[in-house]
Amino acid sequence: MRRTVHRRIATGLMALFALLAPGALPAAASTSDPDVIVLDGATSAEGIAAGRGTTFYAGDLGTGDIFRGDIGSGKARRLIDAPAGRSAVGMKFDERRNLLFVAGGPTGKAFAYNTRTRESVGEYDLAPGFINDVTLTGDGAWFTNSAKGELYRIAVDRNGKLMDRETLALKGPAKELTGDFNLNGIASANGGKVLIVAHSSDQAVYTVDPESGESARIDTPPLPNVDGILVQGRTLWAVQNMSNKIARIKLSGDLTSGTLKDEITSKAFNVPTTVAKFGDTLAAVNAKFNVQPPPTQYEVVLVPAR
Repeated sequence: MRRTVHRRIATGLMALFALLAPGALPAAASTSDPDVIVLDGATSAEGIAAGRGTTFYAGDLGTGDIFRGDIGSGKARRLIDAPAGRSAVGMKFDERRNLLFVAGGPTGKAFAYNTRTRESVGEYDLAPGFINDVTLTGDGAWFTNSAKGELYRIAVDRNGKLMDRETLALKGPAKELTGDFNLNGIASANGGKVLIVAHSSDQAVYTVDPESGESARIDTPPLPNVDGILVQGRTLWAVQNMSNKIARIKLSGDLTSGTLKDEITSKAFNVPTTVAKFGDTLAAVNAKFNVQPPPTQYEVVLVPAR
């Protein structure tokens, strides 16, 4: 019964995203492709996070279940059977504390799991809307809401204790709501002193001051369908889901502008949404939002980070 209910939730979410899709996409990638890792048993997919070494975590959008895989072995299996009614969108892994923070999508919640014990250790009511993605700073986890111009922080003290959530109201252009999906991916830069958010409707990325909420647009080429983002040093990778590509952007030192250096593609991409990095390899998860009826296979695709 539980799996049937979750399947219905996943189907509803897929239908929602399908309304935004421009057209048909290619069929699922072959399981024999060495650059494709099947999430065995997943009924949907959206988020991915790098773990220790070559380990990754990926989520089932509709059920909230968490999968653990390895880009070396090319295998992935269910790690956490989430309680009924949960969803898993963007996620990040806190290696020091064995904590996986998960954005709860349409539930309006955020979740935290201990990956060692496989237990749920935190559940937070953030706000109505769509809690889309999460990034980590030295003192906690920050979440976006695609339906509101605000961010949420769950602080973590030096002993690893999860604290109450805080809300940061945004100021400036990032707060504007211009479509069905606004704030999406989020990443930290400059040691957590600056946050960078993707704004899907604006086809843009913005810096955010985590203290004041002030935002400013990063001058880059338009980024249609921008979804999850990843920042390392002065490089930003922006996943463009329905465009089936990942933009690699070189940021200026003051984070006011960015130059498009590459567009990473793969024949195995089928609406990639979020990405994790392992050395010179990116791992992107296929969400297949506009494939109807919902497919029976979901994958992680490996591509060069370049």
